[in-house]
Amino acid sequence: MNSTESREPASRAWYTILYVQVLIAIVLGAMVGCLWPSVAASDWVKALGDGFIKLIKMVIAPLVFCTVTSGIAKVHDAKKVGRIGVKALVYFEVVSSFALLLGLVMGNLVNVGHGLSVNLDTEAANHVLPQANASKAVDFFLNIIPDTIVGAFYRGDLLQVLLLAVLFGFSLLALGKRGELMRVIIDDTAHSLFGAINILMKAAPIGAFGAMSFTIGKFGPAVLGSLVGLIALFYVTAALFLIIVLGLIARLAGFSIVRFILYIKDELLLVLSTSSSESALPRLMDKLERLGCSRPVIGLVVPAGYSFNLDGTNIYTTLTTMFIAHSLRVDLTFDQQLTIVLAAMLTSKGASGVTGAGFITLTATLSAISPALVPGAAIVFSIDKFMSEARALTNIVGNGVAAVFVSWWEGELDQATLQAGLNRPMTDAGELPH
Repeated sequence: MNSTESREPASRAWYTILYVQVLIAIVLGAMVGCLWPSVAASDWVKALGDGFIKLIKMVIAPLVFCTVTSGIAKVHDAKKVGRIGVKALVYFEVVSSFALLLGLVMGNLVNVGHGLSVNLDTEAANHVLPQANASKAVDFFLNIIPDTIVGAFYRGDLLQVLLLAVLFGFSLLALGKRGELMRVIIDDTAHSLFGAINILMKAAPIGAFGAMSFTIGKFGPAVLGSLVGLIALFYVTAALFLIIVLGLIARLAGFSIVRFILYIKDELLLVLSTSSSESALPRLMDKLERLGCSRPVIGLVVPAGYSFNLDGTNIYTTLTTMFIAHSLRVDLTFDQQLTIVLAAMLTSKGASGVTGAGFITLTATLSAISPALVPGAAIVFSIDKFMSEARALTNIVGNGVAAVFVSWWEGELDQATLQAGLNRPMTDAGELPH
């Protein structure tokens, strides 16, 4: 699932924009938590944040099933273009893995979340300890297999739902044209669930207010330091990914990542103002073609990348999961951390363009690891908006680099046009002179 957010109409009053409402709710929540901690720490205020998380969690299992199945079904279309589609998918999975692992490594190296020190209650601990103490790989393997198809959805076990989705997706591919109707139904169901998510997100300001109020009221204003630390660490990690991982990929293809970022700076500013990497999609595709990339490659790689190549969302998911685990004093085993990577690899697919997609991906991944970690999402939700821009910016740069790299890999990149475009000075309007 993506870190992109829906674009609000420009004609609307500022106070009716969801982004602004959430920011106001966060500020009000922080004030209530600091001024009236006893009120903020009450069960009713806590219920505001927890209730919103439960609303989101309510649709996670069917949403993940439909999006993953639909995403696999789209591979069928990619196969039609042959070599380009295969190379694009290989690139997406390899680079996404680097993004997930980087977030996981940074989360382990920098002990974010230690300032919260939230204690698990007995019931939550019982959910975690059996899984954490399971040392046999065979037990882990057997737990992924559901007793029944319905049972996986009833229990809300995301690993079991993911297994069913993968099996069902590939079975639809095997059916060919006979499975077309079912693919359409699943895709429409996924869009309907996305619509439900958009409706539920209207309650986001209430959830953000409750989460921030209770967190500060319960654990004191010092908790803000940990939350700010998470935001800063995420931005640093995203920057490292751009400079090191994408920088090396760009160098291999013969161009500078810094020059490329400057080349698409207008598109990045558009993403920054809308928190939506999709808002700049048409302009990005046009600029990539003028940069010497093959039109067929651009037409496949860039749109597919919005579902399969969400680097910013992947970093956010693993890093924030480690933050929540540290906050709840849960020591995740190596197997569980590997599960984070595998689950996030699947849950991040197909959620582009959905409001709060990054947070939905996070919640789905937490559910796959342990139910006890899901309540921690309420804490992170209160600051999620501050990380959405970095997610979207990382996503669009990653998709742009992917198009250039696959064009180079295919031998369809005009190096002369590429170097001329990247080294040409920008006009005041930010457009390349003709």
